[in-house]
Amino acid sequence: MTSYTRLTRAYKNAKVVAFDDTSKIILFSDCHRGDNSFSDEFANNRNIYFHALKHYFNEGFTYCELGDGDELWENINFETIFKAHKNVYMLLRKYYIQQRLQLIWGNHDMVYKDPSYVKDHLSSYFEPIENCNKDLFPGIQYQEAIVLKHRTTEQELFLTHGHQADWWNYTLWRWGRFLVRVLWKPLQLWGIADPTSPAKNYKELIKIERRIKEWIVAKNDRITIAGHTHRPRFPEPGAIPFFNAGSCVHPRSITGLEIKEGTISLIKWEIATKDDGTLQIVRVLLEGPKSLSDYAKSKFKS
Repeated sequence: MTSYTRLTRAYKNAKVVAFDDTSKIILFSDCHRGDNSFSDEFANNRNIYFHALKHYFNEGFTYCELGDGDELWENINFETIFKAHKNVYMLLRKYYIQQRLQLIWGNHDMVYKDPSYVKDHLSSYFEPIENCNKDLFPGIQYQEAIVLKHRTTEQELFLTHGHQADWWNYTLWRWGRFLVRVLWKPLQLWGIADPTSPAKNYKELIKIERRIKEWIVAKNDRITIAGHTHRPRFPEPGAIPFFNAGSCVHPRSITGLEIKEGTISLIKWEIATKDDGTLQIVRVLLEGPKSLSDYAKSKFKS
């Protein structure tokens, strides 16, 4: 099966979510939440991420995660990750209760494509203080892809993780998981990067982005938003409309895409130093805002 076929199948089977110019959506990808050990890359940015997530919750945003939210290659089960970052999941639960949570699975949490696995591990959690199980995400469903469809214009935004364009990490993800757990996780402590990861292999990153862009051209200007490569992308109107939210494991910062008032923006949250030497978490606008309607009938440039 080719990258084109996998992406097309993901689009055809995607969950359709309606939105309009009053909608507010924040898209993050590749959080890779781990067990808070030395190999947990998310741990370095967890305070930044949690602060940003609280901001968006208070501002009425819907949170959409574009895959690899949980690091289930390095870690055997979700329970270990939950214990390490319980405050994050309690906040995500608030989003879920208010029907403001949309989740996509990627290659590092591909086990979530199995509804029975999701039901068994994410429906509830054990609360040791009360010595009982409590609801976490009962009935939650993960998607391979989501199509945001504008209620008025019917413009579509195709959201997916992007590993459909990565044969190794889609088809042989179990082998990848095995190698990460047995080989690359210990070596990561010594600073040796996993060569199978497109985020750490520039040649693979370029190949994956090229395949996704070829699919977009073949599908006639369909806006596509992905993650997987960890490289933020924000095209100008007229270019191939391929966006990438980046990741939450950049050094000392996280990136994402905001959709509100009919526009899209690339943003970064980072720790900044104030004049008095104290630290604060700040939101930085990197690109945009650009009107989504500007991408509706793009004439592509190479």
